Amino acid sequence: MNAHLDTDALVALLAWQVEAGAVDAIGTEPVNRLTRPPAAPPQNIPPPPERPQTQPTTPSATKPSMAQRPAPEAKPLAAASTSEASGPHLAEAAQTFEELRAAVAAFEGCALKKTATNLVFSDGNPEARLMLIGEAPGADEDRLGKPFVGVSGQLLDRMLAAVGYDRTNALITNVLFWRPPGNRTPTPTEIAACLPFVERMIEIVDPAVLVLVGGIAAKTMLARSEGIMKLRGRWLEFQTPRMSRPVPTIATFHPAYLLRSPGQKRLAWQDFLTIRRKLAEEAGSGTS
Repeated sequence: MNAHLDTDALVALLAWQVEAGAVDAIGTEPVNRLTRPPAAPPQNIPPPPERPQTQPTTPSATKPSMAQRPAPEAKPLAAASTSEASGPHLAEAAQTFEELRAAVAAFEGCALKKTATNLVFSDGNPEARLMLIGEAPGADEDRLGKPFVGVSGQLLDRMLAAVGYDRTNALITNVLFWRPPGNRTPTPTEIAACLPFVERMIEIVDPAVLVLVGGIAAKTMLARSEGIMKLRGRWLEFQTPRMSRPVPTIATFHPAYLLRSPGQKRLAWQDFLTIRRKLAEEAGSGTS
């Protein structure tokens, strides 16, 4: 070893050796590794006890195989814990908006719940004719437990106000109920875990018009592969097997994208004018 190494270098070298797996310190006396260690004195080991003689078991006394064992009794959904029940079963069991909120709050099937601060379920009026679905909570939403309350949410509020709506006559939620760490893009697994609850929310609210805010929300809820540029501004339909009618559905730009690309606000404004006209048509036709 170089005798001129300073103390910091020696400490760093020692730390490296510990990380490499060195766990034994150097002894105070030299050890000759070439000599054989002295033989251990012989020990009087008692012989093992004799095994008692057993009679061979008959086929009727043998332990049943796994295929022969009775299956455990299935628990009804009401008796199963939320960690045991799947998302689709929990979502379908919810009959009211508050029951759905409680089911999502107790659901343990999405890993994002472990890293998020708060559940971000919804904001606005559950009896509204207009329902908007965004992508996922951000930092402000995670802190306050409400969707679209940050800078992009303020822009969304202004867009709604321009066509005569606000959070008293609209319902706002997201595809995900918990914030992805660092606002990263949600994974397909995370989206799939929350999707049954989002679909059930649409069934319970039964809006006259559904607005999908951003590309991820549009592709998820419409099961389409096109990007937001192709999907926005077009009237499509959303319907589940439990819904008696399809809901007129339109996609538009996410406010966060509009803040980065203000030149697209003109197209978003056209989308919201189209939404206002559709709401008027649905009201005239008697749609709830």
